[in-house]
This record gives sequence, structure tokens and C-alpha cells, in this order.
Amino acid sequence: MPSRRTVLAATMGVTASLAIGGTARADDTRLRSLISRMTLPEKVGQLFVMRVYGHSATAPDQADIDANLSEIGVRTAAELIARYRVGGIIYFTWAHNTRDPHQIADLSNGIQKASLSQPRGLPVLVATDQEHGIVCRIGAPATLFPGAMAIGAGGSRDDARTQGRISGAELRAMGVNQDYSPDADVNVNPANPVIGVRSFGADPDAVAGLVAAEVKGYQSSQVAATAKHFPGHGDTAVDSHFGFPVITHSREVWEALDAVPFRAAVKAGIDSIMTAHIMVPALDDSGDPATLSHPILTGILRGELGYDGVVITDSLGMEGVRQKYGDDRVPVLALKAGVDQLLNPPSLDVAWNAVLKAVQGGELTEARLDESILRVLRLKAGLGLFQNAYVSRAGVSRTVGTRSHLAAADRIAERTTTLLVNEEGLLPLSRRTHGKVLVVGADPASPSGTTGPPTGVLAAALGELGFTATARSTGTDPSAATVAAAVAAAREADAVVVATYNVTAGSSQRTLVEQLVATGRPVVAVAVRNPYDVAQLPSVSAYLASYSWTDVELRAAARVIAGRVRPRGKLPVAVQRADDPAQVLYPVGHGLSY
Repeated sequence: MPSRRTVLAATMGVTASLAIGGTARADDTRLRSLISRMTLPEKVGQLFVMRVYGHSATAPDQADIDANLSEIGVRTAAELIARYRVGGIIYFTWAHNTRDPHQIADLSNGIQKASLSQPRGLPVLVATDQEHGIVCRIGAPATLFPGAMAIGAGGSRDDARTQGRISGAELRAMGVNQDYSPDADVNVNPANPVIGVRSFGADPDAVAGLVAAEVKGYQSSQVAATAKHFPGHGDTAVDSHFGFPVITHSREVWEALDAVPFRAAVKAGIDSIMTAHIMVPALDDSGDPATLSHPILTGILRGELGYDGVVITDSLGMEGVRQKYGDDRVPVLALKAGVDQLLNPPSLDVAWNAVLKAVQGGELTEARLDESILRVLRLKAGLGLFQNAYVSRAGVSRTVGTRSHLAAADRIAERTTTLLVNEEGLLPLSRRTHGKVLVVGADPASPSGTTGPPTGVLAAALGELGFTATARSTGTDPSAATVAAAVAAAREADAVVVATYNVTAGSSQRTLVEQLVATGRPVVAVAVRNPYDVAQLPSVSAYLASYSWTDVELRAAARVIAGRVRPRGKLPVAVQRADDPAQVLYPVGHGLSY
């Protein structure tokens, strides 16, 4: 591994005089000097953040080599960097980048070494989506926290800041220096299929406070936070991964609702802002997605909000940005709109060459590229990457998944569990009268691949609390036979705990719960994703919302069920009636306790 002196020499002595969050600025003269010595292909590469398969930068498994050759035309991360000189790499679980903390640190070091060993080599922004809750790329033994809506239910800015600080410290120890979190969307649409519990809630001021607090937490650990998805993805029934959402908010509604958390993020010195592949006609009536909109990104974000940090696109492989233009036009139009980083194009070769040709042909100027590269280099300098881009295995052992971090996550989770219904004081359950518990319900796959299954976690946690608990997975769409078997098992229990997951009017989860209730056994339901499930199941005597199904939230829910802690969460979104969505069943702020 190159020494610190080698790194400094390779980057012409640029030091990290830029404090993260924009409180000071690196010596732009030195950064501009760096840029002036870069070739045009090197400049183009700095604008891209790309996926790559494999657990190692130089020696991935053969299957990952084959995937890289098929999708990118290179064998390894090191070859990707050598060919395209990319400025950033994004880690995914499915790309086999995140096996365990020490491996992640080794991969990060290998990526930095590959880049810094190039002529005029620069450190790399290593990024991932570690939102916690339902979007989490790095799993146990790293510390996993409640997701944003759970934090919104807890309502504590101190908890949001603590989560950012600890998550940031662990990411940084593994060589991940940019996190695509927090989600600054205000989720006012219960049917939102892509944001939902990834949002802190429906109140723009509450969301703004939690966004700013989490940003400060990440910054204190020298990890770049990223507010997303500008100009606001909270009111859509279309997932921009698969379609092209249109937000019909007026300019006045946008100012009062969607813009509020982003303004707070800018005020907090947010390091990067991610664009949304959505159309907002009130902000730009051209029909272009916000990612490609000069009026939105340059006019509003840069001009009106006064933001001069890094703007990154959401993934360019998503349908929301690909429907109107080809993959060769999208990166060029994004740069013309005001973007600085181009994330994960479906074909890097197509996108990279399109930008190169746009400069060579005069559609883009080299000076325009220099503006974005300067912002990217300022961010790298502010993160201290010019001083030392490497991490140590000892640092991983000292920082990741420590007892104190795990305990902090448990304490935060206990403040988020929300009791929505508790008829006749069913909860907390008594071991004396309800000692034998059946746990049934949905077992969605772990967001990080390292937790769950939810029914098993709930049963184990209740067992540790003195109950005799048995788990029976019934899935998100139980068959009639599965329902019948669960009902038969329920008759042998003193109480039933059922995990629900995105229950709809026609869901067989409703049939399961109704038939469990019909046994006469007390039924406690736990919404393990959307709190809106409660509206579909009015017959349940007790209903909790955990907002996600990672272990830390489920264990907290079990402690609430057992009465070890009292429920303290308050709904951060409103729950409408199932039979009349115009009527509110449970308002923002609803939450019972013992």
C-alpha cells in the first residue's frame, strides 16, 4: 500500500484544508492546478460513479469477473479505474462488494491504490446506500439502525445525529466516504411505492430537523452525506426505477412542503444532493425529468437555494430517466442541467464516450467539466482523502459493530416503536396469562442480507423475555392451506403475534389475520413496513408499527410487547381510513403508551 507521502506526492501536495460541510474551502488554486494537468479522458472519468462486481479490487471471484466483462468490459475494479479513471465507486450487496467489514476495508484500499497508482492519480469517492431500515447495503456485524420513518416516530434530533455519527464512523472505518443518506423526501402519499418508510415523515418541518441532524452526524465522522431525491419524491404512486413519476404540486405547495428539508440540508452544509427522475411541471414544464432540468438544478437548486456543493444523479439505469432520451444523451443533458456526478449508467462505455464526444464536438465545454470536477475535488479534499485515502483493519475492529454502537441502536429503536391500537389494555402481554405465544406472518428478505427472518427474530426475542414462543412463517401472500395451518397452531397458543407487510384490501394477509382473530385468541399485529397496514385490519386488538423488519426494530417491538419498555413512538405520517381515504383514522402524532 502506498505511504501517506506517496499519496501526497501523487496529488501534488493538495491537503485537506477544506472542512467538511463547507465551513472552509480547500485551496482552489491547487485544485485548479490539478485539474489543469488532467487529460480530457481523465476529466470525463472523474464525473462518473460506477458499480463493479466483486469482493476484491484485483482478485474477484470468477462469476464476478464474468459479470464485469459482460456489463462493463473489464475484469476488475482496478481495470475499471485504469480504463475509465472514474471518480467514484458505489457498493452494492448484490454486486458482492459487502461480505464483511474487513473485506470491505480491503476492497476500499484496493480501489484507492488502483486509482492513486495511475498517472495523476486521485483518491476515489467510495459510496453506498446505507440509509438503514429497508435500504441498507452493509449488514451485520456492522451496526444497523432503525430507518428514517422510525426515527421520525421517535422524533429525536439527537437520535438522528447519533445515528449519523455512528453509522458514519463505521462506514469511514471500512473506507466508505460518501453515503447516499438521508432521504429528505416528505412522504405525503401512502401509496408511494419507492419512498414510504425511507422518509422521516409527512411534516416538512419535522423532516427538515431530522435531515439536518443526521447530516451533522455524518459530517462529524468525515463521511459525505447526501440529501435525496431533489426536488422531492414524496408524493408519487409511481416508482421511478420502473416508470416516470409526475409530481403535480403547485410551486406554492412545493415551497411549503418538498423544498423545506432541502433548504435545511443546504443550511446544514450538505455535502451532496441527489436528483430525482421525476417530472414537476410547476418547476419545469418541458417534460424533462428533474435530473435533466436546467431550470430545476441550476435555476432553483443552485440559484434560489444557493447550493454550491456536489449534485449527483440518481442511478442512470432507472427507467424514470431513460424514457425520453437514449443512454448516450442522458449523461450529456444531465451535465448541461447542472449535475456534477453521473451515477451508475447502464453502459459506462456508452455514457463515458458520449460525454467525451460532447466536449470534442463543442456541445459541452471543457470549462463546464472543470466546474464539476472542482466541486468533486473539493469534496474529496474536505473528506481528508488527499491526506490519507486508506483505512486499517485495526480501525475496523476498533469501530465497526462495537458493543456501545449496538447498544445505542437498541436504545434508539426503543424510542421509535409506535403503539397504534391497544383495546382493553391487551398489551403488555403477561407471561403468566399469555406465556405461550405463536408468531406468524410475513418474512421479507433482509434489507442487508444479514438479519431475520422477522418471525424468527420476534419469537427469539420473546423467548429471551420469558415467553415460550414459536415461529411460523406465512409469507406476504399466504395460501388457504397456510392460513388453515396457522389458525390450527393458534388454537394451541395463549396469544398470537402476527407480522404484517404492506397489507392491501385484497391481500390474503387480511384473511390470515381475520381468521386468527376468529379463534378468540388475543392477536397482536406488528406492521413491519408501512404503518398504513392498521387501516386494513380493524379487528386486531393491539397493533404496533416498527417501520422496518431489521432485527434492531423487531427486538424493540418484542420488548414493548413484553412490557420491558413502554411504547414512545408517535406516527410521523397520517393513516387514512381504508373505506374512506379522505378521512384520517390516526393523525400525525398519534401513539399510545402504557
